Amino acid sequence: MAGRHAFLPQTLRNTLTRVLNGPQALAFLPAFALGAFWLGGEEALIVVALGMPILVLIAGALGAGTHGAGTHDAATGLPQSDAMIELAEASMTHAAAAKLKTACFVIEIEEFGRIAERIGPGAAETLIARSAARLQTILRNDDGLFRMGEARFGVVLPPMPRLDLETGIQMATRLQTAIEEPLAHDGRTIYLSAGLGFCLSSRSPDDSGAAMVECAGIALDEARRSGPSAVRAYSPEMGQIRHRRDTLCTEALIALESGEILPWFQPQISTDTGHVTGFETLARWIHPERGLIPPADFLAVLHDAGQIERLGEVMLYGALTAVNAWDAAGAPVPTIAINMTGEELRNPKLADRMRWELDRFDLAPGRLTIEVLESVVAGAPEDMTARNLARLSEMGCRIDLDDFGAGHASLAALRRFAIGRIKIDRSFITHVDGDPEQQRMVNAILTMADRLGIETLAEGVETAGEHAMLAQLGCRHVQGFAIGRPMPFDATLDWMRGHAARLGTPPRIGRGSG
Repeated sequence: MAGRHAFLPQTLRNTLTRVLNGPQALAFLPAFALGAFWLGGEEALIVVALGMPILVLIAGALGAGTHGAGTHDAATGLPQSDAMIELAEASMTHAAAAKLKTACFVIEIEEFGRIAERIGPGAAETLIARSAARLQTILRNDDGLFRMGEARFGVVLPPMPRLDLETGIQMATRLQTAIEEPLAHDGRTIYLSAGLGFCLSSRSPDDSGAAMVECAGIALDEARRSGPSAVRAYSPEMGQIRHRRDTLCTEALIALESGEILPWFQPQISTDTGHVTGFETLARWIHPERGLIPPADFLAVLHDAGQIERLGEVMLYGALTAVNAWDAAGAPVPTIAINMTGEELRNPKLADRMRWELDRFDLAPGRLTIEVLESVVAGAPEDMTARNLARLSEMGCRIDLDDFGAGHASLAALRRFAIGRIKIDRSFITHVDGDPEQQRMVNAILTMADRLGIETLAEGVETAGEHAMLAQLGCRHVQGFAIGRPMPFDATLDWMRGHAARLGTPPRIGRGSG
């Protein structure tokens, strides 16, 4: 546990610890002894002999109080998470006794995994070291700086008389600015963004350093959910939200493995013929007590728990099983669409796994559509995402770009990622039948897609008027509540029969349709 010496300037603490602590100190004993005897005779030699063990013990206490088990990160030379908690503990104790205030900050470089994939692990560690050096330049000697994880740093401030929310935000801005200053690497400029969370001692739920550090991490989680380069200060409400989210996460993991989270299917039809051209697979969780859980709620917690790829496996299995079942029932659906996240698309084994699954179900790759969000490909470099989409396209799978118009995908990205169809975001579709401006926007998208040889599908079609206007404008496919709501597999055959009856003709949903 750190004592009063914990608030010595950090550079002095580090120097004393490294020189005197552990086996390094033993290497200096002969030199100290010889020098003492030469300068002061036997009396000085005795003083050194008695004093060196005391100095070593002091250094050991400094090391324990400042650096946890004396461990330092190899790339930055910084102490790590355990040391941060110990210093936060000492800072909280000192602040409470002296009626002062303290705070801790947690800052994380965003999308660092993607950056490391692009520049290589060695260069990525160099980037981390340079970021740590930048943070050190803006911190005072008695501020504690730590490396908490791959791309995460922690800062503990010493007790001080005035430390309020405004002061915390000012410090957060300085830390964030230091990280986000462009870095030159290998002849090019790397632009970083960083999210940050912090907790003031006055807002911590108790007087422990561990609680203050944990609350700063909770604030960082909220910042990450808010978007790039966000800063959040911890509040008690965040703790309550975190508790509810943790509970939901536990239940979602159990539901995923027990089969409570299932694929549902939403139909897509041709505006020319009205025939079914495919279904999109959507995850739905029917909670035994709370009913339907909104996908946005449980998808987020599964993502945070690192289980989004497992969910993808469940959805893929359900989708391919449904295609085989429709075939067996005499109502073959041309394509089934599944959604893929950035994590899944960066898996180097993705294409091989998809080929194996298609072979296992004896399905042609053209029956499977991969939907990828525009936000995923908007800033993606020439990395595994591009290679995987190219391989899937070469296999014969179809690639849809979802939520087109809501993100920032370039025209070049449409070609680079082998996009075969764009799904026009619902923000352009709502009230398109009565809004000339919406009609002009949709018409511009349709014209662009036609020139590029890319098909189009409008999603979020909720009224017959919107459906009719989109057909008039020339959009080839539509999907939305006006066509059919997401439904469990058992309801799909009845829906297809009813839809065919409404068309007034027998079902014509063979392989060549659409």
